[in-house]
Amino acid sequence: DEPSEWEKTELDQAQVEQRIKEYNSQINSNLFMSLNKDGSYTGFIKVQLKLVRPVSVPATKRVPQSGRPHPQGVKRRTSFYLPKGTVKHLHILSHTRASEVIDALLRKFTVIDNPRKFALFERSEKDEQVYLRKLGDDEQPLRLRLLAGPSEKVLSFILKENETGEVNWDAFTLPELHNFLLILQREEEEHVRRLRHRYARCRQKMQEAL
Repeated sequence: DEPSEWEKTELDQAQVEQRIKEYNSQINSNLFMSLNKDGSYTGFIKVQLKLVRPVSVPATKRVPQSGRPHPQGVKRRTSFYLPKGTVKHLHILSHTRASEVIDALLRKFTVIDNPRKFALFERSEKDEQVYLRKLGDDEQPLRLRLLAGPSEKVLSFILKENETGEVNWDAFTLPELHNFLLILQREEEEHVRRLRHRYARCRQKMQEAL
C-alpha cells in the first residue's frame, strides 16, 4: 500500500512532452502516447484481469428453431469465469480516473456486476520482490504509465476483486451465491480427495515396510 516513487512526481508541460518522446522511443508497438493541444495526452494501458470469483453478464436470449427471437424476452443474467490471463488494452486520456477504467473494462466484457466489487491495482517488481498497491478511485493510470515508463516489470495494471476485509454477501445475487456454494463444494471435495490419496499412499508405504 506504500505509494510508488513516481506518484509524487509533478511535471510541467515541457517535461510531459519530453517524457512522451522518451516513452514512444522505448516501445516496440504502435501503442504510442500523443500530446494534445490542451496539454492533456492520450495513450494505451494494458490491464490483466485476475478475478477469482465469477462475473455476471446478461443471459443470451434463446432463439427458436424458426430463427426468430421470442417476442417476450425475459431479462436474466448468467455467471461465468473469465479465462485466466485475460488482458485488455484501453485507450484513455491522461485525466481518466481508475474508477473510469474499471467501468470501461466491465463494459468491454458486458459485465453487469456493481463496479464497486472490483479494484484496479498496480504491480511492480523490485529487488526480486513483487509489490501490489490498490489505486484510489481518482488516481490517473495513464499518468502513472508515463512516469514509470513502458516496462511491465516497473509497472503493470491488474483488475481484481475489491477485497475490503469481510465479504459483503448481500451485494451478490441469488444465482451468484448458488454458484459460490457449488464452487466451495467442489473445492472441498477436491481437498478431501487429495487428503485421502495422501494418507492412502502413506498407509501403502507402511504396509510395504512391514
